[in-house]
Amino acid sequence: MKYQSPPGVFDIIPNEEREPWRNSIIWQYVEEVMRAAAKQYGYQEIRTPVLERTELFQRSVGETSDIVSKEMYTFEDRGGRMLSLRPEGTAAVMRAYINAQMSTLAPVHKLFYIGPMFRYDRPQAGRYRQHHQFGAEAIGCSAPEQDVELIDLAYTIYQRLGLKNLKVYLNSIGDQASREAYRNALRDFLRPHMDRLSNDSKVRFEANPLRILDSKDPQDQELCRGAPSIQDFLSPASREFFAGVKECLDRLGISYEVNSSLVRGLDYYNETVFEIVSSDLGAQNSIGGGGRFDGLIQQLGGPDLPSAGFATGIERVIQTMLRQGVAMPSAPRPQLFLIPLGQTAARQCFGILGDLRRRGLAAEMDFTGKKLGKVMAYADQIRAQYVAVIGDNELSSGQVELKEMATGNKQHVALQDLPQFFSTQAN
Repeated sequence: MKYQSPPGVFDIIPNEEREPWRNSIIWQYVEEVMRAAAKQYGYQEIRTPVLERTELFQRSVGETSDIVSKEMYTFEDRGGRMLSLRPEGTAAVMRAYINAQMSTLAPVHKLFYIGPMFRYDRPQAGRYRQHHQFGAEAIGCSAPEQDVELIDLAYTIYQRLGLKNLKVYLNSIGDQASREAYRNALRDFLRPHMDRLSNDSKVRFEANPLRILDSKDPQDQELCRGAPSIQDFLSPASREFFAGVKECLDRLGISYEVNSSLVRGLDYYNETVFEIVSSDLGAQNSIGGGGRFDGLIQQLGGPDLPSAGFATGIERVIQTMLRQGVAMPSAPRPQLFLIPLGQTAARQCFGILGDLRRRGLAAEMDFTGKKLGKVMAYADQIRAQYVAVIGDNELSSGQVELKEMATGNKQHVALQDLPQFFSTQAN
């Protein structure tokens, strides 16, 4: 029987050429860029379990959200607990923050994570049942500069990865008073069209009508075109905060477009929300987004602290890079490939190999004992920089002939001088 992976999940393997976005070399590079940028901005890594109690997401993300109502992988374990594979990262980070009592350690915490998330969704380009996210969360700061730092971090990551045609969409969904006033106005606007709303939007009409603005149903989208703008219902405090966000973006030179229908798909957001999109990814063009979610930590049983964050899908980032023809990293290559001739040479070479590696040299060796022509072909395939064939003569003389694979040039080097030779090459 030939086993296949389940629908909507995939393997990430080295040197994948048929579907380059699954090439682990590219994934490592993208993650390294993300980690380096996060650390530069003062964010530290946090790792949470892929399993959480289901009620954590019901309470934070919202029971009427698509994620909780349709997309979560949920099951009862042998202890009778309802558990879910995490569909997003923020709720788990906040839960970990509360459990570790991190608020007692410092007034502000800036955290980032990289890992798989799980949603039962129709698989399509850039959208999978197991997908991977990079996310950053800032806890303890209520300044508009904090929101903009997160937007800037996301934008910087995309720029360092070489992404083009980026656009930042920005909105404010205000404080609680602003949203309540807007909910009432939105219900008044939509009530005459109730019979034409999708079933999901009819449910959301009372629970959270703002979510109707986020509907993917074409008829819902058409009905919402003439809806009132939340910008007209912002309280003075929310209006001032949003003005501060826009001013900070202007100071950083990050262009943006205010989109009054942008609300994000999760219930915990307030004040600032944003998305960064690329026109090269098709209908699902968002590669990252986030915003402010003051009150979420208190809602989950922790202290009342301001917080904000964003997440970006790594699959979408890589696919956008490929579509835009961004230069991709190549596979690592050994500096030296040793080819022993015979059993005695193989034992000696293995000791030499270990010594070179302990000295920091990227070295490999043939273990197969195949014919020299086939082994040389393999050394060329893995792009070895130099090859040394070692037999009895080389061992007795203490000299090896190094062949540079790219040029065919050869030179003799003493075995004991190999580390120094490659150190000089690196400089």
